[in-house]
Amino acid sequence: MFKIDSFVLYVEDIEISNKFYTETFECEGLVLSPTFVSFPLGTGVTIELKQLAQVSPSANTTGGGTELSLMVEGSKTLRNLYEQWEKKGVKFLQIPTELVFGLTFVAIDPDGHRIRVFTQNK
Repeated sequence: MFKIDSFVLYVEDIEISNKFYTETFECEGLVLSPTFVSFPLGTGVTIELKQLAQVSPSANTTGGGTELSLMVEGSKTLRNLYEQWEKKGVKFLQIPTELVFGLTFVAIDPDGHRIRVFTQNK
C-alpha cells in the first residue's frame, strides 16, 4: 500500500505564491529549490508549490480544477479564520455558508487554486 505524502500545486510565480501561503497559513515554507517550496501541515501531508515553467514533463494545468480541503473544529474557529484571511486580502469564491456537511467557505490563491475550509456536522 502507499501513503499520501504531498499535494503539488503548479504556480505561475513561485515568489508570489510562496508569500501568499506564508501569510495565509502563517508558516514559513521550506525553499527546496528556486522553483519549489514545501509547506508541511503537521499532519504528515505537505502542500508544495512548483513553478509551472519548470515542471517536467511539462504541463499546462493551472488552478481551479481541484480543491484543498481543510477541516477546522467548530463554526467559531471557521468564522475567525475567515475574518483573519479577509483582513489579509485573501479573495473568496464563497463566504461562510451552511451546506449539508457543515459550515464552509472557499478561498482562492493567486493561481486560482481553491482552498475550502469546513466544519463537519456531527
